[in-house]
Amino acid sequence: MPRTTADMTPADAAAALAWLVQMGADEAIGEKPVNRLAMAEEPRPHAAPRAEAPQLRAARDTVAARPNQPKPSAADTVQDARAIAAGCTSLEALAEALGRFDACPLRRTATNLCFLDGNPRAHVLLIGEAPGNDEDLQGKPFVGRSGQLLDRMLAAIGLARHAEDPARSVLITNTIFWRPPGNRKPTEAETAMCMPFVLRLVELTRPRLIVCAGATPTQRMMNLTDGILKLRGRWFDVAIGGECIPLLATLHPAYLLRQPAQKRLAWRDLLSLRERLDSLV
Repeated sequence: MPRTTADMTPADAAAALAWLVQMGADEAIGEKPVNRLAMAEEPRPHAAPRAEAPQLRAARDTVAARPNQPKPSAADTVQDARAIAAGCTSLEALAEALGRFDACPLRRTATNLCFLDGNPRAHVLLIGEAPGNDEDLQGKPFVGRSGQLLDRMLAAIGLARHAEDPARSVLITNTIFWRPPGNRKPTEAETAMCMPFVLRLVELTRPRLIVCAGATPTQRMMNLTDGILKLRGRWFDVAIGGECIPLLATLHPAYLLRQPAQKRLAWRDLLSLRERLDSLV
């Protein structure tokens, strides 16, 4: 009786396979030829359609029946932001509202909300531009290299963000609360939809003085278009919440890291801030 492959032991099969490889065999074939072209021309049987789940059908019908909602305009988004901010009666409520504010596209690309750091009772409110990578990771404004420089600058005139004495402390925020991708400059629309929360922050904390670090916060707070080198060192009066608050424009610490020679200008601004603080006592 002839021996078949079913009678082969694993060792025999391995030896046969090794011999085939040595002989140059590089593919496996069946015992009978197969016309693949004929198989491709044969019509395939149609599978019976699967029954659609009732929940899926109901969801599809609901979406189909729903009218197309127009995308909110930039003006509508700013108006919504104003209404949300106006309804916040505490810093905690303001932070919670920002955590739910989906209208700003930056929220979807950022890691964390960067809202506040420092003493809420501080006499000085410092407003920067937007979070960077370090701020995005830690969820606090001015904690990277520019923040470290800012802390040293404030310490030079006797201020610190976490000092208990309101006269010696600083509250820090930004005009944008989420990091723009790649640290790009925030767009006009992104800044406009965040500004109602900045203004509400001023109303709730009632600082004695405001310091704007960089062009973006200064231009937004004062409705100006001049560059920061023209604006820096100047005191303005901004009316918010029925109060007139002195505002100082100065250079952003990130700019000073790129242009160290301009630190002399920032030092003049710091001395001006110290002088104005002393006059409040």
